[in-house]
Amino acid sequence: MPALVEPHADLTAAVQQILLSSSGSDYVDQLIPVMKDLRTSDRAAHLIQALNHVSSDRDAEIERICNTNHQEFVASVNQLQRVREGTMVLTSEIMSLSQSIAASTEKLAEQKKALVDSRGVRQNIDDATQALKDCLEVLRLANQVHDLLGKKNHYAALRALDELQNVHLREVTRYKIAEMIEKSVPATQRLIAEAVMTDLNTWLYRIRETSQFLGEVAFYHTEMRRARQKERLEQDEYLGSFKLNSAIELVADESEEFDVLNNDEVQVDFSPLFECIHIHDALGQADKFRQEYAATRRRQKELLLPATLDLLDEDGAGLSSLLEGIAGFAIVERATTKKTENLRAVTDVVDELWESMCQSAITLISNALHTVDNDDKLLKIKGVIALFVQTMENWGYSVASLDSLLLTLFDKYAQLLKKRFSDDFQEVCTPTPLSCSGY
Repeated sequence: MPALVEPHADLTAAVQQILLSSSGSDYVDQLIPVMKDLRTSDRAAHLIQALNHVSSDRDAEIERICNTNHQEFVASVNQLQRVREGTMVLTSEIMSLSQSIAASTEKLAEQKKALVDSRGVRQNIDDATQALKDCLEVLRLANQVHDLLGKKNHYAALRALDELQNVHLREVTRYKIAEMIEKSVPATQRLIAEAVMTDLNTWLYRIRETSQFLGEVAFYHTEMRRARQKERLEQDEYLGSFKLNSAIELVADESEEFDVLNNDEVQVDFSPLFECIHIHDALGQADKFRQEYAATRRRQKELLLPATLDLLDEDGAGLSSLLEGIAGFAIVERATTKKTENLRAVTDVVDELWESMCQSAITLISNALHTVDNDDKLLKIKGVIALFVQTMENWGYSVASLDSLLLTLFDKYAQLLKKRFSDDFQEVCTPTPLSCSGY
């Protein structure tokens, strides 16, 4: 006879199967048929009994496992406890290290901030140092301009000022010193212009003082040309048809080079004039300079001409001095037109001054001509004027008005000769008392 199967045995197997389910859906699928079979309270009791039986089996199994592995479990627990204690110690050390790192990080952050601040300060110091160097360079150039002015290097001072204004000041425009120096540039330019004009006025004064001697040298050179021409005439009569200052005479006299403005007796250096022209051109004041120069030369021309002229002084020194001064003045004017551009207009200025001086000289001579009653004296006057005419004709000046003066002198000379002849004739023809008594 088969053994009796306990009523809860099948349920126990079902419960164990349910507990072995791998997923929640399998667990539910296996639990639902079991729950449906709980139609009676006996069946439910059997299920509870099965569950209790499974639970008891599991408890027994757990107890068996625990009894079997008790020592290992206890050792594991102890080891775990030590690990836990070590972990706590390590955690404490980590926390301490973390706090130390945090403190170090804060200190490092402060040091980094200080480093950044120090770098900013250093950059500011470097910028300030560079700015100071730039400003000192600007001040050095500004002082150099005045030093060059003191040494009378006017053009170098103007160039340094131009470099200062157009190069170095632009590098320090953000500083107040640039504005101050920029405002002083026009005043410095005026100082340069005034300084170079002062030198030019000194030069013009020396030229005025030298004019008479320059004319004397020019007259002497003309006398030498006359002598050489006379020698050539004695050797070749054909040259007699060519006058002084003619093309033939000039060609024949080419071997005797003589610079009236630069020789052993007199040297006229035009450098101050050239420098003054160049500086005024650079300053944009060329027109103003031309007007001032023309006015100065007109005033100097007036100073050459005396109020009256004495033609009876010894050796005709008064007339010679007058004509030599006019000649020297005119020679400098002609040389100025040749050595410069657009400073002196030949037709409007130089020739006008020349004609003015000639008319003034003619007036002075004509007014004093009535005092001359000696034909020999008149011949000397005529010789001085002829020398003056030949000298200035060589410099390209018109001498037509002076030719008229020579004609006037010739008429005066003819009258004096006629008067002297008449006086001599009267003296010859008038009988003496002795001859009458003898008769």
